[in-house]
Order: sequence, then C-alpha cells, then structure tokens
Amino acid sequence: MLQLMLHSHPRIAIAPETRFTLLAYRQRLEFGNLEEPSGRRALAGSIVASPAFDKLGLDRELMVDQIVAGPPTVGSAIGIVLRAYADRFGKPRWGEKRPGYYRYIHVLMRLFPDAQIVHIVRDPRDCIASLKRMPWWTQGSYHSVFAWAHSIDLTAKAARTWPVLRVRYESLVADPEGELRKLSTALGEEYVPEMAAPERLAAEIVPDRGWGHRRTREKPPTTALIGSWQGTLEPWELAFCETVLGGRMERFGYELTSAGRPSPRHLARYAWVAATRTQHHRFELLRDRWQRRSEPNPVAAELTSAQRAAGRVA
Repeated sequence: MLQLMLHSHPRIAIAPETRFTLLAYRQRLEFGNLEEPSGRRALAGSIVASPAFDKLGLDRELMVDQIVAGPPTVGSAIGIVLRAYADRFGKPRWGEKRPGYYRYIHVLMRLFPDAQIVHIVRDPRDCIASLKRMPWWTQGSYHSVFAWAHSIDLTAKAARTWPVLRVRYESLVADPEGELRKLSTALGEEYVPEMAAPERLAAEIVPDRGWGHRRTREKPPTTALIGSWQGTLEPWELAFCETVLGGRMERFGYELTSAGRPSPRHLARYAWVAATRTQHHRFELLRDRWQRRSEPNPVAAELTSAQRAAGRVA
C-alpha cells in the first residue's frame, strides 16, 4: 500500500521487490575490478539474470550496455536499473520496497549515501496474525515476534545516523492525506491527492498473486484490518506477544490487553530464537566488515553530483 502511495506521486517511482540489490552487494568481490569493462559486464549479467528483474519491464541487453558504460561501482549499477524503471514512468526519483531491508540499512546507505529510508510500523499483533495466514511463512510466531522487535530496534539505531522516516500504519489508513502530507514534506516533495488513492495504480504495479496483493489491488486504504488479530491469535500468542513487545508497543501507542503472561516454556523457546537470530545478524555484520577489506572499488552510487558528494562524506 505504501509503495503504491509513493509511486502515485508524479516524481517518485517505487519498484517492487527486485531481490538483486543485496545479492549484487554480497557478490561484489566475485566481479573483479569494476574499473574494467569485463567486471561491470559480469556485475550487469548477475543483475539482469535475477528472476525478479522481469518485474521491472526493462530490456536486459540495454541494461547491460548501460551498466558497462556507467560508473564502476555496485551502487551505480543497481541505480542505473532502478533509474531506468523510473524513466518508464517519466519520474526523476526512484526507490525500492522490501520489508527485509530493515536488517541491511547499513548496506543500503553504503550503496546510496543520499538515500532516505521509509519504515512503516504496524501493530505487531496484526503483523503476526497476517503472517500466520501466509502460506510462505513457515517459521512460526516466535520468529514473527522477533522480526517485529528486530525491525523496531535496528531502525531506531539506524535513525541515529541516517534519515529514517517512520510511518504508523494505523495512522496512515485512518488519515491518508494527513500522513502523506507529512511524509511528502519529509521527502522534500509536494503532496498530491493521487497518493491517497493507491488502488488506482495497483493493477499496473502490484504483481497479481497472493491474498495480500489482491487486497491491495482491489481496495482503497481502510481501517478495517486494524485489530484483525482478534480471532486469529491463540491466547498464548497474544500473551506472549504483549509480554515480549509490550514496552515497544506502548511507545507506538498500541494498547495492551489483559492477556496475562505466557508460560516459561514459550519464553524459553523465544529466548533461543532471539539468541540464534541475533547471532546470525552479528555474523553477517562481521562478514561484511571482513569483505570490505578486499573491495577493489568503492561501492557507492555515482550517478549524480549529490551521490558523489555524499559518497565522499560516507
């Protein structure tokens, strides 16, 4: 929904989940020296070979040629593709939507030092209930709770260094115009009424698959889904969620129920999930720091004077 709202702006194009951004960054050491055309061609080939590339409606050969002719950085190659996506709609600004990016804001800001991050926050009880209904989510409620907590904590940490803009889902659907006016101002843009009617563009932009996608395609913003966790979460899940996330929830204005406390068994299982996933995230950070020691080229995009200036500061 928020992707469509921003994409409805006449100056902004928000691409669907491409999945090649992080992959290209992780594989950056495999492409060799990007000062060499062969290195840029290898990078370009990896990007256009991504199955998600087809979502963008771009010509593979043309993109390869433009990347090879572009600046020798991974950020530039990704930016060239997303810029071409924005060009399809005659728009100068571009972005990409992917929920899992909260774990990699440090990577995104390396690639695009002048970027603005928009983080949408929703009642975790509704998030957990929604994931329970998704056939592709098989990890269970312990992981769902941790993902919500981790997203809040990592974006809060990132906001101390970078421009992270937060939008509360419940406020957005209750007052689309008011919230989008504030977001537009933060992004340095003028609000336009089309942003509050994202369903008009849904058929053109949103993939026609999945229950959640169909709802976005068919309905305007609505408050009907607020509190949809009722009747979906089991009593232990509600108690568990509010016990683990209560402090964070209250900071965002989410009222707690009298669900009580979960059993020690649930808390112990969650502690194991949280420790395991936290350790995995730390390992990813350490691996990234180690790989940076061997980078043959800078990674920041160099497509505009603002990016070049921001890259030098970063």
